[in-house]
Amino acid sequence: MSVTEMFSYIQGFLSADQDIREDIRKVVQILEQTAREILTVLQSVHQPSGFKEIPTKCAKARELFCTVRTEITDLKTKFPVEQYYRFHEHWRFVLQRLAFLAAFVVYLESETLVTREEVAQILGIEVVREKGFHLDVEDYLAGVLIMASELSRLAVNSVTAGDYNRPLRISNFINELDSGFRLLNLKNDPLRKRYDGLKYDVKKIEEVVYDLSIRGLAKESESA
Repeated sequence: MSVTEMFSYIQGFLSADQDIREDIRKVVQILEQTAREILTVLQSVHQPSGFKEIPTKCAKARELFCTVRTEITDLKTKFPVEQYYRFHEHWRFVLQRLAFLAAFVVYLESETLVTREEVAQILGIEVVREKGFHLDVEDYLAGVLIMASELSRLAVNSVTAGDYNRPLRISNFINELDSGFRLLNLKNDPLRKRYDGLKYDVKKIEEVVYDLSIRGLAKESESA
């Protein structure tokens, strides 16, 4: 093979790779739009009247997750299944965002921590790497940490809405979450930085609970 032929072959390889990446980007853009729609639905729970609408909003979000599953099915067809991590950076952000949204829905419904398996089921993907398109454990953890920030905001808005017991429950949940993350030896730098943000979320929620206690509202809520 001559030098010209060799570089022509390389150019063909690069062109094919660029075509795959462009196809992936198009589907990811659609996924990002659906994720924004789900977030818009769930953001309304922060409004004073939003707590009464939580079941309705969660149901609507789950309907949109049906669309997510369809879009991810399309995404799976855009690259060779064995090359997941070669193209992972294209959908990493949106997958973490979707993991957060799934975790937030499950928390609003049951006030429990969603498992990695549950998130994968909601998104219509696998947990085991060998089975193909899957939810990487670090993407799952990133989504959980994003949810923690959302819950710290929810704790503040709960007080505004007159729900004084919810911040106490959120505080207990976040403290358990923090204890869990302390058991992990995080090597991933972005994930480690995001975990550092959890400390601020814990502090913010503790301040809300402390303020309620000082004002006597926490005790009133517990007795009620």
